[in-house]
Amino acid sequence: MKNILFVASEAVPFIKTGGLADVVGSLPKCFDKEQFDVRVILPKYLSMPWHFTERLEFLSYFYMDIGYRNKYVGVFKLVHDGITFYFIDNEAYFGGPKPYGDLKYDLEKFAYFSRAALSVLPVIGFKPDIVHCHDWQTALVPIYMKDSFRGGEFYRDMKSVLTIHNLKFQGVWDTKTIQEYTGLSDYYFTIDKMRVKDDGNMLKGGIAYADFVTTVSETYAEEIKTEFYGEGLDGLMRARSNNLCGIVNGIDYNEYNPETDYRIPFKYNARSFRKEKVKNKRDLQQQLGLEVNDNKFMIGLVSRLTDQKGLDLIACVMDEICSDDVQFVILGTGEEKYENMFRYYDWKYGNRVAACIYYSEDLSHKIYAACDAFLMPSLFEPCGLSQLMSLRYGTIPIVRETGGLKDTVQPYNEFESTGTGFSFTSYNAHEMLNTIRYAKYIYYDKRREWNKLVDRAMAADFSWNVSARKYENLYNWLLGW
Repeated sequence: MKNILFVASEAVPFIKTGGLADVVGSLPKCFDKEQFDVRVILPKYLSMPWHFTERLEFLSYFYMDIGYRNKYVGVFKLVHDGITFYFIDNEAYFGGPKPYGDLKYDLEKFAYFSRAALSVLPVIGFKPDIVHCHDWQTALVPIYMKDSFRGGEFYRDMKSVLTIHNLKFQGVWDTKTIQEYTGLSDYYFTIDKMRVKDDGNMLKGGIAYADFVTTVSETYAEEIKTEFYGEGLDGLMRARSNNLCGIVNGIDYNEYNPETDYRIPFKYNARSFRKEKVKNKRDLQQQLGLEVNDNKFMIGLVSRLTDQKGLDLIACVMDEICSDDVQFVILGTGEEKYENMFRYYDWKYGNRVAACIYYSEDLSHKIYAACDAFLMPSLFEPCGLSQLMSLRYGTIPIVRETGGLKDTVQPYNEFESTGTGFSFTSYNAHEMLNTIRYAKYIYYDKRREWNKLVDRAMAADFSWNVSARKYENLYNWLLGW
């Protein structure tokens, strides 16, 4: 039996701000239980839902030195969906209304959490073969494993894996502050380890010290070796390329299942979508005050409204998109300029555009089920989950070929009748517009071809089971099995 410990700052269903939580909450359930004992360690946030908090079992507490400080560490446990979760308790750090807040304070909080996650292992009696860390919040773990935890009997032969979910976020502050928070010596603050110019960089240290580094798609693993996508760390990514790979994320196929999804009014599957899917479209048109018409080509967009998501491309050609015979449904919040832009077009094209500037899990499922196409023109996208959800619901993705979007959406080829979506290469608004128009042409003029596209989209398998097999192979290779 191989013991694996996931260390992360969030996981569904306990706390979620983004895709990281989906990975940490869903992936451990999919490992082969005969071979792998996978457990998860998280901060015990005050903002966690009460029905989980009241079920936590208190295990122990102790005090831990970090830098010149001596801090309380409480340990709780909960078995959920067959997976053992441990929670590190310290209300001074984890007592706020949200898991993240002021970056400087977050740096101190996650330096504490990274050290505590290793310190509790003898207390809980779990000796992992591999510690699998996620993003900058836990990137100090591989460094501590090579530092003060190196000599201990309990920690010998332990390996570390670091997964980068988004290289943009790195945990950077001035060297003096980071050194103070982490308690690490000058040795670690050189340009080949944790230093970038005059700053300390937690993620950089983790990448330098982890035994293996993964990202959330094969294409993104290649992209981050280039200057454009590398966020200042492309040189380090190239240096580590022999110990770097991409494994695409999955989605929970039980939660995202058009046949059983309680959030959508009309259920359907790969056999019945021709008759049933359109009923969801009518229902959504009615709910959002759009013209109720089966033949309108309906495009969905569920996203954070930020530059990264390619919304400046949409801004360029929004009038042209709307002047065509389409309906456009937008759900999400983010930068004010994009929120206001979509509100304006909702006002200008009332029965064609519906801008829902908030977030609702229920409405997102309805959009995946109701729309004909789903737009994701991202500037960069490490993995992306929305396109996987839209494939699952037979809503055809229109994406830019970057990161996980390139790896998961096979471009439609009308001569070979292959593909699961539509894609364009250049970050260019009119290339995007032409791709939308081409998709619309297939939808209106070649409906049998469109339905075959939907068949192939719904048959694609991006469940967590596929990703879990790849992680199992990686773990086995690392441990020399």
